[in-house]
Amino acid sequence: MERTILQNFPSAACIICAVVLCCLPTGVAAQGNPQNDDIDPFITVNRSVYDFNEALDEIVIKPVTKSYDFVMPEFAKRGVTNFFNNLDDINVVLNDLLQLKMANAMHDSGRFLINTTVGVGGLIDVASGFGLYKNYEDFGQTLGYWGMDSGAYMVLPFLGTSTIRDTIGMIPDYLVNPVFWVNDSETRFALFTLDNIDTRLYYMAAEAMITGDEYVFVRDAYLQRREYLVADGEVYDEWDDF
Repeated sequence: MERTILQNFPSAACIICAVVLCCLPTGVAAQGNPQNDDIDPFITVNRSVYDFNEALDEIVIKPVTKSYDFVMPEFAKRGVTNFFNNLDDINVVLNDLLQLKMANAMHDSGRFLINTTVGVGGLIDVASGFGLYKNYEDFGQTLGYWGMDSGAYMVLPFLGTSTIRDTIGMIPDYLVNPVFWVNDSETRFALFTLDNIDTRLYYMAAEAMITGDEYVFVRDAYLQRREYLVADGEVYDEWDDF
């Protein structure tokens, strides 16, 4: 599962996902842009939500992330990233099994076992030193693996970029996340918040790559990345026909 900024608050996610899926209008495709009809039929709504999320990011999330980056030493930030990546490997293994990728399931199970034990609860990525590098699987990818189309591109309030398929997949992703089952609400919220800050810091380094229309750039990058992951890197290239 690729962790995405503001996609780690499960109660809000489930509510918003349900509301958006049920209530999005079917006729809000941008007029004069028929090329968007298939991949982005909700472009008018999506752009508005994208602007809202960007404003929230500029006012709250980015300043907090910059402060975190300034205060935390590098080894501590690396440990936080490793810790949440290790928790994510539980979801990865489950989706390996659901996709009948038994070799990958063994690989990712071994990675989780080594990092959880030798790696002190996942704070140290020992497994990569043995060639057990991190893989990415989630329920959205599993649905795609078994033939479910991605559906329309969506930008969800607070949750960010998605598609209809990936939005459906968010709910089991949350339920599998061990943080979701932490009994103490303050601890649970703190862990979700730290996970989001860590993820935002990761994407901050990539912002310099954005060119042209930021909304279009982010949309196309997200869709291409998801296609790549669902196909395990075997993306069709029309030039192969020549």
